[in-house]
Amino acid sequence: MGRPKAWLPFGDETMLQRVIRLLGEVVRPIVVVAAPGQDVPPLPPDIVTVRDEERGRGPLQGLAAGLSALRGRAEAAYLSSCDVPFLRPSFVRRMIDLLDDRAICVPFVDGFHHPLAAVYRVEILDSVTQLLSENRLRPVFLFETASTRIVEARELIDVDSDLQSLRNLNMPEDYEKALDDLRRSETV
Repeated sequence: MGRPKAWLPFGDETMLQRVIRLLGEVVRPIVVVAAPGQDVPPLPPDIVTVRDEERGRGPLQGLAAGLSALRGRAEAAYLSSCDVPFLRPSFVRRMIDLLDDRAICVPFVDGFHHPLAAVYRVEILDSVTQLLSENRLRPVFLFETASTRIVEARELIDVDSDLQSLRNLNMPEDYEKALDDLRRSETV
């Protein structure tokens, strides 16, 4: 993107503030995981911010930090990136409902797992830590070792018909298109 996604303006809030607001309609507590030394926009006082232990080790490192912060406070966590401004609370609710008795519930859409739109039980922290110690940083390694519920698109479209909850913004043109879509939706 060329600049910190968390700080990108989106409507009258930053991208991170928007995602937190949307998640707050479904889950509590909310934990924000930031990289070492990363600045985050101002957040409500009830939001807990923790840091990755190491920079650049991907989503498993962030998951470990988040699950550690939630130990004793929650049974499971919905993991989200900060660049999904069209996240639908109904999508998050559905993913939580589909977790059932599994350790993980992850969407598999368009031939890809979406580990940053998945639900993880706090109890898998030890497995995450083990994978990190082995330098096995891909989330799929966790899906292979833990009881995982794979969710197909057809199980989600009734709560998010165009699966906008999975639409993340990686490039400046993605961001510009999202802003255009936001403006159009506000005029309808």
